[in-house]
Amino acid sequence: MAGRFVSYLRVSTDRQGRSGLGLEAQRTAVAGYVGGGRVVAELVEVESGRRSDRPQLADALALCRAHRATLVIAKLDRLARNVAFIATLMDSGVEFVAVDFPQANRLTIHILAAVAEHEREMISARTKAALQAAKARGVVLGGFRGRPGTALEAAQARAAKTEKAQARARALAPVIARLDPGGALSLHGLAKALNGEEVPTVSGIGAWTPAGVRRLRQHLAA
Repeated sequence: MAGRFVSYLRVSTDRQGRSGLGLEAQRTAVAGYVGGGRVVAELVEVESGRRSDRPQLADALALCRAHRATLVIAKLDRLARNVAFIATLMDSGVEFVAVDFPQANRLTIHILAAVAEHEREMISARTKAALQAAKARGVVLGGFRGRPGTALEAAQARAAKTEKAQARARALAPVIARLDPGGALSLHGLAKALNGEEVPTVSGIGAWTPAGVRRLRQHLAA
């Protein structure tokens, strides 16, 4: 097919991006569709299908406008399982084609996107229900993920957990200032006051304890 194209490839995980898993199949599909046309650029996005803030897709759309090219993807669900995102893409003014359904028009793409979004929501609901049922049977969820984390990954995880706890502590600072303006309450007293007002803990689980209040104060002092 003659013309200019910008190829947009997407994989859902960083590991897939590094390994090339799924990318070659997409490239093959795009090349077969383009034929004698010219691919002016190829952009690869490593992202979740649920998100719409994709910088590589934004660049691909900009290149399409600059080159008056058509955005080409291997499969419709590589764009997003989200009706609003499809609508935003269609409003961009860029022509695009899905290799697996090149004859699709704007109406059919909206319908397919709606079906895909519904399917994603149903899969999510079934997965949650299955996990809850397994947990109720006493199954221990989680476990070995294929390799132990590196020291750097462990440090990054701890830093992220600490930052999350500190952010939650900062959000609770006005509540603490109101309940204990002079800082005179004991750990037990402040825990009782927080529980009395049904303030969620930093983790969102359980009730406030003196130990939890101590950690909260430490985060606020950090």
